[in-house]
Amino acid sequence: MNMKSINALIISPIRLKCRSMVCMLTILIVFLSCETDDEQTVTRLTDLVLSEEFDSDGAPNSELWDYDIGRGPNGDGWGNQELQYYTDRAENVTVQNGVLLITARQEAFEGAQYTSARLLTKDLFEQRYGRFEARIRLPWGQGIWPAFWMLGADIDENPWPAAGEIDIMEYRGQDPSVLIGSVHGPGYSGGNAISKEFILENDRFDTGFHIFGIEWGPEYVNFYVDDVLYNQITPEDVTGPWVFDKPFYILMNLAVGGTFVGSPNAETEFPQTMLVDYVRVYNYTEPF
Repeated sequence: MNMKSINALIISPIRLKCRSMVCMLTILIVFLSCETDDEQTVTRLTDLVLSEEFDSDGAPNSELWDYDIGRGPNGDGWGNQELQYYTDRAENVTVQNGVLLITARQEAFEGAQYTSARLLTKDLFEQRYGRFEARIRLPWGQGIWPAFWMLGADIDENPWPAAGEIDIMEYRGQDPSVLIGSVHGPGYSGGNAISKEFILENDRFDTGFHIFGIEWGPEYVNFYVDDVLYNQITPEDVTGPWVFDKPFYILMNLAVGGTFVGSPNAETEFPQTMLVDYVRVYNYTEPF
């Protein structure tokens, strides 16, 4: 990413929409809320390097966001038998009133029965380590599959899963209280990904905004929902090479159907919209 783009995206902390400031703290602690007895390295980060606040109505900022278009390189639903055709049309992706709207629609388009959008920062913003977070209100319904995730920036030279994938948030619309955080790599991809669920007690992810994030260091990836650390994945947890030691780029999309969620049914309502309030990235700082 060039310096002009970086300068356009860095903002003063005074403009932050978050309700409280994060502080720098490195500790080893047992989190009872994580439902694990494992010690976890926790690094809170404050050096904000990217803040996409979606303050300008219309198309997303082209200096940061590009699009995947179509049904996938092989026309196979992006390798997951997804049913949508991804577009960059305003009907599927637009910014309104400070929020990014990614909308899945039921319509005949280019041989598909659904349309939606998939945004990515490939070749525009990539980073190794740090905190990556987004404040999102999720859609719902059978066959609805939103995701906020990352891919290794060397994916053109090392095709998936060798490049690595970090799923900060993915979710089955038919289970609106459950989300999943995962990592994929050589020997632990697809159905064999290293994953953990987070259950939102007495609530649903489609009724309000929540912050989904990771804090990523040299030998760990921590997964958060709001202020709750619910999982840490380390090299000892994966069943193949640890490939999370290089820059990754960001993706956000709303898929319809596919092997992970199944197809929509008669009760699935359209359109469905994923609302993104902001995306922020903080630099990694060496622990004390």
